[in-house]
Amino acid sequence: MEQPTDDIISAVYRVIQERKANPTDSSYTASLMAKGVDKILKKLGEEATEVVIAGKGGKREEIVYETADLIFHNLVLLGFYDIDPEEVFNELRRRFGMSGIEEKASRKDK
Repeated sequence: MEQPTDDIISAVYRVIQERKANPTDSSYTASLMAKGVDKILKKLGEEATEVVIAGKGGKREEIVYETADLIFHNLVLLGFYDIDPEEVFNELRRRFGMSGIEEKASRKDK
């Protein structure tokens, strides 16, 4: 049986927060956190580019793999700033059912 999507996102985020709070030399996540936001953003950009390349190539398994990397690095960025993924889910819920044009226009009011 499939788990709800937010369960795995929340589980990965909890591990990221744990590695941030209790870094070890063997933790990739802790090393990213220690190097700071610029390194995290660089990795995020690299992963986004890899998704684009995989999308262009059209191989399903590569798209899935690279998208997982991109989501992970997005979660690292959220973790760096202590932004719970639930805040992102709430923003998506707010936008759900709204046209893209309407949503973009609503940002001008903020």
